[in-house]
Amino acid sequence: MDLSTVYYVMPQTDGQPLIHRFRNNAKAVEVGNPAWQAAADNGLLDNSVRYVGNDLLERQNDGHRFINMISCSYLGLHSHPWVLEGARAAIDSEQTFALSASRLRIRFSIIDELEAGLSELWRAHCVTAISTAVASSAVLPLMSSGHLTDDGEPRVMVFDKFSHFSLNYIKPICADEAPVYTCPHNDLDYLEDMCKKHKRVAYVADGAYSLGGVAPVKELMELQDRYGLLLFFDEAHSLSMYGENGEGIVRAMMPERLNPLTIIVASLGKAYGASGGVIMLGNEKHHDILMRFGGPLAWSKPANAPTIGACLGSMRVHNSPELGQLQQQLRQNAALFDSLISTPQAGLDTPIRLIRTGEDDKAIGLSRQLLERGFYASAVFFPVTPRGEAGLRIMLRADNDPDDIRRLCEAVRELVDVKSLELVGVSA
Repeated sequence: MDLSTVYYVMPQTDGQPLIHRFRNNAKAVEVGNPAWQAAADNGLLDNSVRYVGNDLLERQNDGHRFINMISCSYLGLHSHPWVLEGARAAIDSEQTFALSASRLRIRFSIIDELEAGLSELWRAHCVTAISTAVASSAVLPLMSSGHLTDDGEPRVMVFDKFSHFSLNYIKPICADEAPVYTCPHNDLDYLEDMCKKHKRVAYVADGAYSLGGVAPVKELMELQDRYGLLLFFDEAHSLSMYGENGEGIVRAMMPERLNPLTIIVASLGKAYGASGGVIMLGNEKHHDILMRFGGPLAWSKPANAPTIGACLGSMRVHNSPELGQLQQQLRQNAALFDSLISTPQAGLDTPIRLIRTGEDDKAIGLSRQLLERGFYASAVFFPVTPRGEAGLRIMLRADNDPDDIRRLCEAVRELVDVKSLELVGVSA
């Protein structure tokens, strides 16, 4: 066949192209941009800062200092001496910043050291990527086409409604390989019904969600055993914080051997304290297909030397008793916050708390006034949240000073009273 004569034909119905099945940028920008612009007008975007210690930041244009309450470095490892030492040591050992070539062809040998260590630590075949988004972009299309399962058959793809934007972004690509559906959040009945209707199904979800809450992992494993359900979890907001070795909520709830029908993608740039992403595979034999046909995993440049070194430094922490101590400190700080402010996430074993305001302008106003008082907590609104469910997202960390948490909560209560915000679940 002469490939020069092969053209893509857009699916049609009634003679009209099928568009906006999974994305609608025109509508998203129309609805969402006014709130983003309001956030910018209130000084909540484009802040150029210097780091001056323990997540105290100094704004460059006016010298205003504030505590960073939007950091995802939940264990505070981003400034850990071993992480910084690892980055410096890698520069010294490799004598170059990067190889600037596809890792499919050549790679630093310290990548092998890192992936072997992570594989042993988390009891899975681990492959690193330059980011979590790259990792997900590599895995999901190959899941839908059936190339990451032994039977090699396409899978009906079911995305949880609250799965992260980086996962939903890949829906159109998956839809070129197999049918794609969106499932109501954590709706096990819907998912089981899909498993009964279709022979091969894959479910895409977050392990711990960016707005709080977790996936029903045990129940999903039961569906996996019953129907051969392929499970994909994004563990960006769980890795390192949970499990004896920091394997995350999902992996910690699973047997010693990772089920070949389970794939976990997680961030090395949040609680892990370094940068990049990691893919945990239950079936090592799919490694070559993933590397060769995983899109940006193959063509993107791999992590540079200092990034790999920082990851090795964090792995050293993960193999030490200090990891458990930091995990416990994070739980204590979360419990302290919950004792002062009630949110829908109170008592959950996650570090994210959401104070609901409902209206975008109230969330933006609350965030701006907290920033003036020395705390940056992000206003979240559509498309981060559903329309009409805006709020203030607070990210708690192990290295938060308890006195800072108390001052933050005092400021929130003061502002709620002063502005008479009708916030759901905020104590008086």
